[in-house]
Amino acid sequence: MAKLTEYEDMNPRAKAVVEGIAKARGIDPAGINNVWKALARHPDTMERFATEMKSVMAPGALDGLTKELIYLAVSVANQCDYCINSHGYMARQKGMTEEMFDEFMAVVLAAQKGNKIATGYRVPIDEAFEEK
Repeated sequence: MAKLTEYEDMNPRAKAVVEGIAKARGIDPAGINNVWKALARHPDTMERFATEMKSVMAPGALDGLTKELIYLAVSVANQCDYCINSHGYMARQKGMTEEMFDEFMAVVLAAQKGNKIATGYRVPIDEAFEEK
């Protein structure tokens, strides 16, 4: 299990990352998520991941809830309990209802089954689906 580093014990690079995240979220840096506490011992990885997350989760063509649902779907497919909980929470904060979650899970489960069928039966890709 990863050793968690509390904010007050982080090196300056890790503290800078946490402070940026905390400011954007409007929270106390000491209350940062465990994933950042785990990454604090690896500042290169922490900085890269923070930069990537900030970029991909920023406003764009997809709204914030859609981005959280995509992250949640990948987390379910990858069986990452931490990310399921954290991005499930964020999706609820951005408006996901229980009805939406039920429908979301039906789509995720159908996609997983469809993926297994196509892979297991080695179904060739239709010409109409090929990029031109």
